[in-house]
Amino acid sequence: MKIFVAGHRGMVGGAILRRLEARKAAGEDLELVTRTSSELDLTSQAAVRDFMASEKPDQVILAAARVGGIHANNTYPAQFIYENLMIECNVIHQAFAAGVKSLLQLGSSCIYPKEAPQPMAEDALLTGPLEPTNEPYAIAKIAGIKLCESYNRQYGVDYRSVMPTNLYGPGDNFHPENSHVLPALIRRFHEAAQAGTEEVMIWGSGRPRREFLHVDDMAEASLYVLGLDREIYDANTEPMLSHINVGTGVDHSIMELAQMVAKVTGFEGRITNDPSKPDGTMRKLMNVDRLADMGWKAAIPLEEGLASTYRWYLDNVESIRA
Repeated sequence: MKIFVAGHRGMVGGAILRRLEARKAAGEDLELVTRTSSELDLTSQAAVRDFMASEKPDQVILAAARVGGIHANNTYPAQFIYENLMIECNVIHQAFAAGVKSLLQLGSSCIYPKEAPQPMAEDALLTGPLEPTNEPYAIAKIAGIKLCESYNRQYGVDYRSVMPTNLYGPGDNFHPENSHVLPALIRRFHEAAQAGTEEVMIWGSGRPRREFLHVDDMAEASLYVLGLDREIYDANTEPMLSHINVGTGVDHSIMELAQMVAKVTGFEGRITNDPSKPDGTMRKLMNVDRLADMGWKAAIPLEEGLASTYRWYLDNVESIRA
């Protein structure tokens, strides 16, 4: 089995690759194919076409994307929608043109409407307006789902989509401005603890609630869905609804998360709020019943995952700062 992992240097792609490498080491007959962005520009139609025609993988895992938090989405909306649309169109279409029958693409929980009923089930897609702060990225991810659905419908291939909740773990982006909330908090609280700062201010009111999934759980879920027997998969998905939520089914307020991060990093000062900064969607909790019915549930508790992620951050803090 020849598998191309697109985005293997990213947090999720890296976790998926580690699991595939472990399976290969355990004796599975796998040939793993990767390319860095300098070796293969996924936004280039010609480059992806030539790569797929040459490598002819049996399976493709599309974990490559331009990602970022509220600040990055607000600052670079054109890049977020353009680059993600190009990556999805090129990889999915050129995989089909090269004869790839099995593909898995990763999306995001931001595909669901801002006011979607909580917890958000798969059938909430396209039932209302999106959260404005990340609408361009969300639209690109919705397009990826519909690309997979359309190729399945017209050509009979098996292209699946998984929609993770907020992810964290080794390999995350800890940039002070362009990262997601959890790695941003880890860096901020770590630096405050090291400096002896008396106060850390967090964006917004602290009331929004978020669900967090460790990237190792996401990798396991992705490979689980990719390897599901067709009969089991069809029994748990409705016609024309090919995406599956991946999460824990448990959420926490941003203030609760900040308090947990403070404890992990050893910060003992005050935690305050900056109400001038946007909150984003007030609640984003995934309904994960469909995946649970298929036989998979997350295994890593948030407290345990935060501690291991902080250890990874400490081991890599110099390269992260550089």
